[in-house]
Amino acid sequence: MWIVERSAHHNRWYAVTPAAKGIFALAGLAAAYLAQTPAAALAVAGACFMATWLGAGVRLGWYLRVAAAPLGFLALSALSLLGSIAWSAEAGWALRLDLAALAPAVMVSARALAALSALLALVLTTPLSHLQALLRRLHCPEVLLDLMVLCYRLLFVLADASRDTLAAQSARLGFSSPVRSLRSMGLLVGNLAAQVAFRARGLQTAAEARCSDGSLRFLTPLFVHAGRHIALGSAAGVGVLLLAWRLSV
Repeated sequence: MWIVERSAHHNRWYAVTPAAKGIFALAGLAAAYLAQTPAAALAVAGACFMATWLGAGVRLGWYLRVAAAPLGFLALSALSLLGSIAWSAEAGWALRLDLAALAPAVMVSARALAALSALLALVLTTPLSHLQALLRRLHCPEVLLDLMVLCYRLLFVLADASRDTLAAQSARLGFSSPVRSLRSMGLLVGNLAAQVAFRARGLQTAAEARCSDGSLRFLTPLFVHAGRHIALGSAAGVGVLLLAWRLSV
């Protein structure tokens, strides 16, 4: 989470209006859906990646660390499409590979990779406050915006609590053996649940102490040259769509 927040505040597109980046990300998602071949989908993924890395200047190490978990889930999903577990009275349970599903699995994985690259192009270049302002301009319900902000905040609370607890347990040799590791993990889960509930209650108390009965709002900067940025974002989005269409023919 800290990498996402740092990247969103330290890139070349920080001062670019979020509308332009949102248009580009939506175009990337549409191109991932419209791609009819794995080559087209991979080309869309590469274009979104290059825009994020070279265009926005997001560090390659940060990008790969954020994308590692979704890529691992994508790899497991692709393997699950290729294999199936069957049972027979003669052989019992057996794992079978369906080579006929190879082509659909590759196509689905390539499209998912393109969609992931488009989303990362938005997430790694746009802070939450900018996204919230954009969604409010699009008349997104205030309740959803508040829930988004609170959940995002509690993710950092959870990360801080888990890091501190793990450091304390490691200092007390809590992971020196398998039995102690299992016990420490159980204590960690219980402690995190209590800490998150306590800190969430503290946030609620602080909001009530400030007589806050409305939506959560943040100051957003004034985006200069917003019209030019929207035009450039739209042109880049059209280019990604044309790339997907041209390689799908």
